[in-house]
Amino acid sequence: MTNLLVIRSSATGAASVSNALIDGFLADAKAAAADISVNDRNLDTNPIDHIRAETLAGIGRPAPETEAAKPIRELSDALIAEVKAADVIVIGAPMYNFSLATTLRSWFDHVLRAGATFQYTENGPEGFLGDKRVIIVATRAGAYSEGEAAAMDFQIPYLRQLLAFVGITNVDVVLVEKLAFGEEAASASIAAGKNELSKLATSL
Repeated sequence: MTNLLVIRSSATGAASVSNALIDGFLADAKAAAADISVNDRNLDTNPIDHIRAETLAGIGRPAPETEAAKPIRELSDALIAEVKAADVIVIGAPMYNFSLATTLRSWFDHVLRAGATFQYTENGPEGFLGDKRVIIVATRAGAYSEGEAAAMDFQIPYLRQLLAFVGITNVDVVLVEKLAFGEEAASASIAAGKNELSKLATSL
């Protein structure tokens, strides 16, 4: 049995390219192997609270500091349990203002927790999730993969850093960009992304 955890962060609902690509990937994966379990979490329809003082009282300390903070710790525990139960994590990550959706950032804020998914040592931070594989479905209206515009990409490098911090380095990135460059460019990019994801679906 292969356990997939799907994290969606698109804010465009039925028009979402990343969600459509993920749907195609899941269909291909299920067609290729019957023994696949999918836990599908949509951060747009089921958002996670952003970091506030009360949030840190629940997840930024060894134990919840107040009664109000206990549900926050319980949510963090549940999100971390989902990650630990997964063999493969599929992250839908559209670019918003050169970076990630804040809903996805909030998910990471609850999952990257000292003592649970990483620890600080004399030699630096040590991640606990090195056995996980991640597939990132990154979409963009613009083009930031090469040239001077690459300096504005705070999407994929940031995701790689967040994952590496908890020990995850087995990462495949499927990049679909130029979605606002006209129908021809968008269609070509989406088709290439579908093809790449289809190949990954058979490798689970």
